[in-house]
Amino acid sequence: MSTVRGKVRLATFFTAAILICAGFALQGYLETQQYKRALENAYVRATEDLAAYTENIAATLEKGMYTGTPELLETLSARLWKESAAAKACLSQLPISELNLENTYKFLAQVGEYAVALSKKAAEGEKLTEEEYDNLRKLSDYADSLEESMLVIQDSVRNGQTNLADSITVGISAQPPTIGEDLAEFEEGFTAYPTLIYDGPFSDHLLEKEPEMLKNASEVSRAKAREKAAAAFNVDSGKLLNNGDEEGMMPSYCFSFEDREISITKQGGYITYLIDPRLVTTQKLSAEEAVHKAENYLRWLEIPDMTMTYYEIADNILTANFAAVQGDFTLYTDLIKVSVAMDDGGIVSFDARGYLTNHYERELPTPKLTAEEARNSVSSILEVQSTRMALIPSDGDNELYCYELRCQEEDGRDILVYINCETGQEEQILILLTSESGTLVI
Repeated sequence: MSTVRGKVRLATFFTAAILICAGFALQGYLETQQYKRALENAYVRATEDLAAYTENIAATLEKGMYTGTPELLETLSARLWKESAAAKACLSQLPISELNLENTYKFLAQVGEYAVALSKKAAEGEKLTEEEYDNLRKLSDYADSLEESMLVIQDSVRNGQTNLADSITVGISAQPPTIGEDLAEFEEGFTAYPTLIYDGPFSDHLLEKEPEMLKNASEVSRAKAREKAAAAFNVDSGKLLNNGDEEGMMPSYCFSFEDREISITKQGGYITYLIDPRLVTTQKLSAEEAVHKAENYLRWLEIPDMTMTYYEIADNILTANFAAVQGDFTLYTDLIKVSVAMDDGGIVSFDARGYLTNHYERELPTPKLTAEEARNSVSSILEVQSTRMALIPSDGDNELYCYELRCQEEDGRDILVYINCETGQEEQILILLTSESGTLVI
């Protein structure tokens, strides 16, 4: 009898175990489907917004070609600035990290700035040249092309032909989304893109600037670069694949390991960027711990005198922004971004191109303005919380030495005000939006 009871208990136990496992499996499935639906809805909104913004950019550029007064050109340029910035934000939300969209991002960055530069010229009484009108015409053609690509993508996503959430959801096999094909086709069309020289940080004369860190650096072999790349990935160098070379102003050797990519400069052997596109699904580290991991990585790379300025958290990844420090000055031109996975602390992204381009030992000026005088020039509705010295970029090819005044408005909002320490001019104002996800600077 006891044997029978034992068998009944055993059978009951196994049945219960199976039901519990099935319950967990069903719960996991339902959670996955809910996550996918939320993700897909976010992608749908991003593609629809991006299509609308590109349509507006194309229309505004065409109007700009026919504008005869500085006042209307100023209005249109402000609209272009706003629409292009919003389009870049939408593009960054889509799962297209595997694509090289350098030209697309460059177009969206330049189109607003170029229009603003032309409106300033017109406001000063100067007439636009035939070349400048021709540049607007070419930009308008590229905007039309991008609009067509985005309308195709929007229809594909709306009709369910492209499921973007499937392209990154773990464990789901799916065909590559057509969004990549459409944007890649647009990217390859930059054959007659105009060279734009104007007073702005994305002007071609700045994008083609010779990197300061590479000017006197010794050339390294591909074998030496491979060793550094392998150390960065913590794998045997024999497992790396050659990804060819990058040319341009920062010639580099490129390597990959599985789906990770890295680029090492031929002069000096510096890491320019590193990308690990894996999906980070959990958050085990605090923000402070993740920042500490990023700081340790810079120490491992032997990059001295860096300070963390702010960070952002998205998709369980913390991206810390570091600026170089010289003397009393924080150098906001010499920037490095380090992204840390908050599940295991691994480095999933590293970008030192701004630092390599701009960093050198500067002759720092002696301020003609005192800190007290700088504080007195701040708006009366702001309360100054702290003061430090900073080097900031101008809209053109200049660097501005300033007092950075961290202020607070009555409602508690944090504001950064930059007062030129040589002229006393108020150069720039930034608004800090702080949340659990970090700090957004606008």
